[in-house]
Amino acid sequence: MKKVLLLLALAISVASSAQTSADAAVQITASVQSTQIVLSWPAYTLTSQYQVFRKLKSAQSWGTALTSLPGSATSFSDASVVAGINYEYRIQRTVSLNNYYGYINTGINVPAIEYRGRLILVVDSSFSSSLAPEIKRLITDMEGDGWEVFRHDVLRSASVSHVKDVIVNEYRNDSLPTTAVFLLGHVPVPYSGFINPDGHPDHFGAWPADVYYGDVNGTWTDTQGPATSTASPARTKNLPGDGKFDQSIVPGLVELQVGRVDLSRMSNFSSSELQLMKDYLDKDHNYRKKIYQPQKRAVIDDNFGYFSGEAFAASGYKNFAPLVGYNNITAADYFTTMTGNSYQWSYGCGGGYYNSASGVGTTANFAASNLDGVFTLLFGSYFGDWDTTNSFLRAPLAQGKMLTCIWSGRPHYQLHHMGLGENIGYGVLLTENNVNGLYYASPTNITGRWVHNALMGDPTLRNDIVAPAANVIATRNGYNCTINWSASTETAIAGYNIYRKNDSLKTYVRCNTNPVTGTSYVDSCLVYSGIYTYMVRTVKLENTPSGTYYNLSEGITDTALSVQNLNSLANFTYAVTGNTVAFTRTNPITATCFWDFGNGTVSTAQNPVVTYTANASYFVFLIAKHPCIEDTVWAGIEIDQVGLPTIQTSRISASPVPSSDEVTLSGIRPGTTIRIVSQDGKVVYSGPLSENNKVNMRDWSRGLYYISVSGKKETVRIVKE
Repeated sequence: MKKVLLLLALAISVASSAQTSADAAVQITASVQSTQIVLSWPAYTLTSQYQVFRKLKSAQSWGTALTSLPGSATSFSDASVVAGINYEYRIQRTVSLNNYYGYINTGINVPAIEYRGRLILVVDSSFSSSLAPEIKRLITDMEGDGWEVFRHDVLRSASVSHVKDVIVNEYRNDSLPTTAVFLLGHVPVPYSGFINPDGHPDHFGAWPADVYYGDVNGTWTDTQGPATSTASPARTKNLPGDGKFDQSIVPGLVELQVGRVDLSRMSNFSSSELQLMKDYLDKDHNYRKKIYQPQKRAVIDDNFGYFSGEAFAASGYKNFAPLVGYNNITAADYFTTMTGNSYQWSYGCGGGYYNSASGVGTTANFAASNLDGVFTLLFGSYFGDWDTTNSFLRAPLAQGKMLTCIWSGRPHYQLHHMGLGENIGYGVLLTENNVNGLYYASPTNITGRWVHNALMGDPTLRNDIVAPAANVIATRNGYNCTINWSASTETAIAGYNIYRKNDSLKTYVRCNTNPVTGTSYVDSCLVYSGIYTYMVRTVKLENTPSGTYYNLSEGITDTALSVQNLNSLANFTYAVTGNTVAFTRTNPITATCFWDFGNGTVSTAQNPVVTYTANASYFVFLIAKHPCIEDTVWAGIEIDQVGLPTIQTSRISASPVPSSDEVTLSGIRPGTTIRIVSQDGKVVYSGPLSENNKVNMRDWSRGLYYISVSGKKETVRIVKE
């Protein structure tokens, strides 16, 4: 690998002036109508043809081209689309023998992403107390954006294997999907590989490899080496058993998005590390809540040019067009353009060192600046190895409004899904798992599979922010709760979604079917006792250069305490006197009742009294219905006219009762003919009992059923929940 990279460094030492980085990118934007998607891009001379490919967002291959267009084409209309479906297009531009690419994720009124998965927040314990309010606010913000957050604090001195164990154990601790890892502070930095993706022989060895934390199932070893240049810094030398891993390529698919905010050892900045971290969390919050609103435009400062086809800045042009529109991309100086002027996205590249990029600037320039941007991509030699003092890749996060930074050029990152609501970590993970060439990486062998790929910044941040509601107040009255709020400052919204969580719900569940257009909502179903948390999120049909999709603000919450338990709606007691039984519901909440006493008689009374005419064992069922819940309880009663009742022990029995899935019959052999009849007299099954004695109830309606067994007088009652 070292030989290959040395040759590469020589090959790229001469830049071509025949073409520009913009020429090496197809800059796509989309406009949508009710029945079609129109893709547009700037005209490029010398183009011989375009090919348009389309796939579903989740598909892992492009298939054959949808169409071919002449080189003069600047748009394509696709009427074979369906509203609400998430599509992705690739446009391939051919010039002579070279192909160039552009990508866009688009759709018409695509549904909102409400739940984004579990996020593991790994906090440098140095900040556990000093940043406690800011970290608590961050967690609330992320939960309001659909994340389920699990926090773990670790020591700076911990081993990377310990941190990995914390992440893997949490990842495997729940059946719900874990999506992302957020490293906050100077969390121990993994090193891996025998690489120099910048092509410099004096920079060969192990590089920082946060992707190690995102690869849950891969095998990482520490047995190889030494294989490093004597000129390489000691930090990157890789020896067997030194704690630095051997892998230059990620050993498996990466499961988790990983982002890091580490502002340690930034001595060029006058503020302390603690203050830099606090400032970052403050501006992160302000961006999320749209307190700060950047202008939808981008600036590109390209000091490499076409560079023998690598065209590093093409990764800026390709990504920015679907996010801000290709007409809103400016080629200009990085620092002067964003000083006093807002640009949401930026790209800068030039010959670099650990704390600089030629033609762009230095870490000291960042320390003296207050740039008005949010997402930035930088590229140049050396500083892709970011675990250094005054790192140029980490510096943007320590000033101005900037929140993320990526070393994009080797490879080109794929962030275009942010134009339809995805977070930046989604694109980073997509780039790292670009195994089969689904996306163009670069003309080199340096792809997202290399271990150096990393995101500096909060991985949950998104491109389009909706202003939230305010002053959410939840007021309980009985088993109802009224939620009121102040309207969002956002214009032209679709309404609001209201979500609820309590002790019985691990994640927020939406209460309303359609967006609420007012500023009040009544939840009439407080089923369980305990604390209810209500969250209100603004809903907006977002119209972006990528299409239209329903976008949600972060949620604003309030809590209410419920003291009633509707879940025990059907609970009852009974008293036996001779052959007469008096039944009493124990839940005072009014409900519609249906009693089946097991003797062929039924009742709808609240507290019925029944006289049995024969000694026998009886199953008694109560179905209690409320607008919020239907509850079923049963009991076995023995009638012998003397003594106290006993629970029936039938030779034929079913368990569990009630059930939503299946029941097992005991006391009869497999193959015995059974007949199952619903409460309204319909036969739902007639035939042999299965080999495992189980009765499948999954597709049945809720209610009471009777199972009769061939050759026996007994009837077994079961309940489908």
